[in-house]
Amino acid sequence: MSSGIDALCDRLQTYLTSDQVEEVRRAYLFSEKAHLGQFRRNGDPYVTHPLAVAHILCDMHMDHQSLMAAMLHDVIEDTGVSKEALTSEFGADVAALVDGVTKLTQVHFNSKAEAQAENFRKMILAMTQDVRVIVVKLADRLHNMRTLDVLTVEKRKRVARETLEIYAPIAMRLGMNDIRIEYEELGFQAIWPMRAERIRRAVLAARGHRKEMVTSLEVAIGERLGAEGIKARVEGREKHLYSIYQKMREKQRSFSEIMDVYGFRVIVDGVDACYRTLGIVHNLYKPIPGKFKDYIAIPKTNGYQSLHTVLKGPRGVPIEVQIRSEAMDAMASNGIAAHWLYKSDGFTNTSQTRAREWMKSLLELQRNAGDSMEFIESVKIDLFPDEVYIFTPKGRILTLPRGATPVDFAYAVHSDIGDTCVAARVDNRLAPLSLPLTTGQTVEIVTAPGARPNPGWLDFVVTSRARAKIRHYLKDQQQGESRDLGLRLLDKALSGLGSKLDALPEKRVRKVLGELGMTDTEALLESIGLGNQVPQIIARRLVPEDDHPAVSRTVQRQAGKGISIRGTEGLVVSYARCCRPLPGDEIMGHLSSGRGVVIHRHKCRNMAAESRANPDKCVPLRWADTVSREFQSELRIALANQRGLLAVIAREVTDSDANIEHINVEEKGSHHGVMQLGLQVRDRIHLAQIIKRIRILPGVDKVTRVKA
Repeated sequence: MSSGIDALCDRLQTYLTSDQVEEVRRAYLFSEKAHLGQFRRNGDPYVTHPLAVAHILCDMHMDHQSLMAAMLHDVIEDTGVSKEALTSEFGADVAALVDGVTKLTQVHFNSKAEAQAENFRKMILAMTQDVRVIVVKLADRLHNMRTLDVLTVEKRKRVARETLEIYAPIAMRLGMNDIRIEYEELGFQAIWPMRAERIRRAVLAARGHRKEMVTSLEVAIGERLGAEGIKARVEGREKHLYSIYQKMREKQRSFSEIMDVYGFRVIVDGVDACYRTLGIVHNLYKPIPGKFKDYIAIPKTNGYQSLHTVLKGPRGVPIEVQIRSEAMDAMASNGIAAHWLYKSDGFTNTSQTRAREWMKSLLELQRNAGDSMEFIESVKIDLFPDEVYIFTPKGRILTLPRGATPVDFAYAVHSDIGDTCVAARVDNRLAPLSLPLTTGQTVEIVTAPGARPNPGWLDFVVTSRARAKIRHYLKDQQQGESRDLGLRLLDKALSGLGSKLDALPEKRVRKVLGELGMTDTEALLESIGLGNQVPQIIARRLVPEDDHPAVSRTVQRQAGKGISIRGTEGLVVSYARCCRPLPGDEIMGHLSSGRGVVIHRHKCRNMAAESRANPDKCVPLRWADTVSREFQSELRIALANQRGLLAVIAREVTDSDANIEHINVEEKGSHHGVMQLGLQVRDRIHLAQIIKRIRILPGVDKVTRVKA
C-alpha cells in the first residue's frame, strides 16, 4: 500500500509543509500496523478505507491533524488502541478528533436505535468542541456510501436511510453542498434502485432534447453580459436524480414539468457585479413576479449567498438563474470546509460564525434533552430549516424554520423572553402566539415577570430550541409538583397509621429506600406524586404493624377527610374527562402511573371500577375552601330547531361570566336537535346558575349535565 500513501503525500505537498506531510505518513503507518490482518468486505486491506477518507479531506485542503485523524479514526473502535496511547503518540488534538468520531462500543444499549442515537449525540458534542470532527465524519460516511454495494440489501438501505435523514442535512446545514448532493444520489440509488434507474434513463433521454436550448441560453446570457462589460462564467445547472424525485413527490409534479425548467449559474467577480448582472438578465428576459430571492443581503443559515430569480425565456420556458461571486460559489460548494480551501479569503468568517452558533445551540439542546432519542429528534427538527426571516423591533434579522410562531421567535431572542412570553405584536398588531410567521414581518414579544411556559405551546412550536426549553421547564415543574403532591399523599397515608414522615427513624427510611432502589427521600416522594408508587403501601412499609401502637379513632377520622385539592396542583393532578368533576362535587382520586392523581366524581362509573380493581391506588380527596381556577364541564341540551336559538344560548352563557369551549349540534328529525355544549365554569353552583338560565329559554326542552 506504499504507492497509495505516496500518491496522497504528493497531493499534500501542494499545500502542506514537508513536516506536516511526514506526520500524516506516520499516522498512516501506525494505522496500517494497527489494522494488520483486518480486511474490508470486498477483500481489500482495511487501511484502504482510512486512506480513501484522507483523499476526500485532501480535496478540501483540510489541515494535517484532520488527515491524521482520518488515518486513525477506526483504531480505537476496531483495534483496541486506547485514546491515551494516541495522545502519547500523536498529541491531544488528534486523539480528541479520533475519539469524537469513534462509536461507543463498551456500553450496552437496549436497542440499535438507542445505540445509534447515543453515538450521534457523542459525535455532536465532540463537534461542538472542534468542528473538524464532523468534517472527518462526513468524509468517512462518504467513502462508506461509495462502497455500499458490498453490504447486504438490508444493511445497505439502513445505512443509506441514516445518511439521508442525518448526514445529508448536516452537510447542508454546514454548507457542504457537494458532499450533500453525493450523499443524496448514492442514498437514493441504495434505497430505491428501480426509481433511480427510471429517472436516470428519463434524464438521459431528455438531455438530448434540451442540449440545443441550454447552449443557446448560455450563449445569449454570456453575450449580453460581455456587451455590458461584465466578466462572467455561465454554467447550465444539471438536475440531480434525488432532487427530481423529491420535487415530483412533494410538489405533485410530473417529470416533464420539472425538466421543462432550465437552470443556470452565473459566476461573476464581486457583489456589485452580482446586482448589475441581475438587472441585465431581467432586461434580457422578463422576470416572473414573486420568484426573486436575495440571499446576499440575507444569507441562509449555513452562510449560503446568491441571488435567485426565475425568468420567462424563449417560447415561454422558465429559466432559473443563480447569480453569485467566485467566493460565494466556493462557499456554496464547500461550506465550512471553504475555511481550509480558501484560507486567505475573509468571506468564510460568516460561515464559521454561523456554524459555531448552530453548534452552541446543539450543546444547549443536549443539556435540556431527557435522553439520546429525544436529542436526536430535536436535532432532526433543526436540520430541515425551510427558512423565514423575521425582524426584531430594532431591525435585527432572525432566521427561523418555516411555520415558526411568536413563541419560537421569543426563544430565539433569549430563553428568559420565551419563558415569560404572554403576547406578541406582529407588524404592530396583537397576534396569537400560535400564528405562523412569514418572511419580512416584525415581531415584538410582550413579557410579564410572573409568566411561565404553557404546556399547550408544545402543540405548535416548531424549533427544537423552543421545544427543548419548554420541555425542560415543564420537567422541572413536574418534578417539584410531584414531590409536593407525593409528600401530601404520604403524610396523609402515614397519619392514618398515627405517624408522619418527619417522625420516622432515619434508619427505617433508608432501609425502605434501599429496598426500592432509590437514593433519597425526594426520589420516593416524586415517584409517589407521579403515581408510580402507592402511598398506602409505602406507609405500611415505613410503619409496620408491629412497630406502631393502636391508632385512635380521632386520628383515623382525621386521616379519612381526604387531601385538599386547590386547583393549582399543576401537571401532577388531572381531571377526568369522563365525569368532569367540579368544586362542590364529592370527589375521589386514583393514582395513574406517570400522570399522578386523576380526579373523578365520587359516583363516576369509571372510579367505581377502579376502586374495585385497585383499592390501594384510590385516594380520598376533598375540595379546598377556595379553588383558584376554572374547570371544564359539558351540558346536553335538547332543543327545537329554531332560528337564532344558538345565539341566545351563547349570550346567556356569556352573561353568566362563563366561556364556551365547543359546540356540537346533532339533528334529531326536522324539528328537534341535541346540543353538546362544552363550558369553562368556576364550580358546581356556577354551572347550576347557567343551567337555570338556559332551561327557561323558549325552544329549550331539557338541560342536563353530562356525567359518566
